[in-house]
Amino acid sequence: MNEEKQISVQKTVKSGITFGSALAMVISYSTWRSVGWAVFHGLLSWIYVIYFVLKY
Repeated sequence: MNEEKQISVQKTVKSGITFGSALAMVISYSTWRSVGWAVFHGLLSWIYVIYFVLKY
């Protein structure tokens, strides 16, 4: 039972990181129209998303 919970948490964390990166890249590209910035902000992931929400 404990192993199943651990696997579930790992999958959730991985998908959350992936979604955060994709969201950050879309927001960045639509704002700055630059692939370079989009990649950089994708690496920052949720940090950039939270910054964008607070700033704008």
